[in-house]
Amino acid sequence: MDDIGSAAGVTGPALYHHFAGKEAMLVAALIPVSEGLLRGGQERVARHPGDAGAALADLIDFHVEFALENPAVIAVHLHELDRLPDDPRRQIRRLQRLYVEEWVTVLGILRPELSAAEARVLAHSAFGLMNSTPFLGGEVDRDRRAALLREATAHALIGVR
Repeated sequence: MDDIGSAAGVTGPALYHHFAGKEAMLVAALIPVSEGLLRGGQERVARHPGDAGAALADLIDFHVEFALENPAVIAVHLHELDRLPDDPRRQIRRLQRLYVEEWVTVLGILRPELSAAEARVLAHSAFGLMNSTPFLGGEVDRDRRAALLREATAHALIGVR
């Protein structure tokens, strides 16, 4: 709570004046993030009608930038999502599934040999790779980390092409 308060410019306990509790704060943070990822993914795919390769590259760029800008959000999500009440947790999971399906659709075009379930496995694997940012140290500068994450994700999804 102190870290969250500090990021907001207040003390941790002061946050309770604005929210009913920790769960309310988490819901207020995680739902907009999930909505933003879905909206951003849909926008990236829509930018490239008929060019699945460009759509995938744009999706990767979008998610890598999100992950590098929001490692704390990713860490909170990883550690707290399953502790949320059923309704908001289901809402967040539904938004995430829709986001994943944007990736699955593009992968299905690029990799027609894959079933939708297999493309989903690859998409989730790619998210694990890109969402590793909370665990990456600062010994590699941000631009190089971004390039490495984009390259590794592209290789994981489509191989060397």
